[in-house]
Amino acid sequence: MTMGKIIFYEDRNFQGRSYETSSDCPELTSYLSRCNSCRVESGCFMVYDRSNFQGNQYFVRRGEYGDYQRMGMSDCIRSCRNIPMHSGQFRMRIYERENFGGQMHEMMDDCENMMDRYRMSDCQSCNVMDGHWLMYEQPNYRGRQMYLKPGEYRNLSNMGGSMGNMRWQSMRRIMDSC
Repeated sequence: MTMGKIIFYEDRNFQGRSYETSSDCPELTSYLSRCNSCRVESGCFMVYDRSNFQGNQYFVRRGEYGDYQRMGMSDCIRSCRNIPMHSGQFRMRIYERENFGGQMHEMMDDCENMMDRYRMSDCQSCNVMDGHWLMYEQPNYRGRQMYLKPGEYRNLSNMGGSMGNMRWQSMRRIMDSC
């Protein structure tokens, strides 16, 4: 499996000191005093505005991100997670309530609006069996995001620290085409 590569810069528009990595980094301030722009050379990453993969998350793929605040985030990047590419099927079970309660639906493809497709106004827990997924707080893949790797998530509204009680209304697969 090839790893992605991302370069972080202290200042906007790729200025100032830089730090390059291909792996997860729980604390970028160990390498840079701040981080306000990044360039993704290959692969896909989640960047976070708090240390230890907490706070607001933003998905980045190959490309240039010259101003972190224009990406819709209020602070500088403080940690990042490399998203491994997945080949094969994608499967996730979503549940209406915490601890796998209420309606359950099994998904194998993107869902731009849970209310339209499943008559569910929210997804409170899920089990990701195959693949890596992005959840969005609004329909049509808009609003704040959350990265889900394979595993059980018993209470999605409490994840992400500062994001508080979130409602998740659309989701998409993270495909090999990053």
